[in-house]
Amino acid sequence: MKKVILMLGILTISPIIIIGCGTAKKEIKEITVQEQSRNISSELANAPKWVLDPSIEKGLGAVGSAKIGKAGMQFARTEALANGRDDLARMINVKVSNMIKNFCQAIGVGDNQTVDKTCSQVSKQVASEVLSGSRQKEMWMSPSGEVYVLMIIDTNLIKQVVKDGIESSYKNDAVLWQQFQAKNAHEELDKEVDKEFNKFKEQK
Repeated sequence: MKKVILMLGILTISPIIIIGCGTAKKEIKEITVQEQSRNISSELANAPKWVLDPSIEKGLGAVGSAKIGKAGMQFARTEALANGRDDLARMINVKVSNMIKNFCQAIGVGDNQTVDKTCSQVSKQVASEVLSGSRQKEMWMSPSGEVYVLMIIDTNLIKQVVKDGIESSYKNDAVLWQQFQAKNAHEELDKEVDKEFNKFKEQK
């Protein structure tokens, strides 16, 4: 009889223990998230404005960062620069692809295969120019030893590379090039590029 009573007591207490553990885990998780938020706020409390908002006048900006490790400050800076360039390239490639598709649809020159080929060629060309034409404008080190760099590139350079790339792509096909010229696509291209990259700057 005593064993039965003891078993009933254990079964009664067990759910309370389980619920208690679950609540404790939830509270620990919530505390951890709050601590992480506080740490981030403390980490960037005195950060320059560009760390959180890399937008600049007459150009595009992106922030790259890297932790200073055993390899030292210079290695971390090089890694941060590479991360910043990669971010710039990703942002620009998305906009370039969208802009080319809109432009090709607007002038009605070429099929889907032509559009995809043009997108691929110009995106690669722009990415290459971004990597070579971008430069570091600012650098900041956080209290925990994280290096932040602001990478920038002139918007006019991107526009010119996009225009040159699209025209070169059409020139490779004599029929497409004739259609391109017949539709006064040069002017349409200028308008589309300006519109897309002005939009891009407003969204940054």
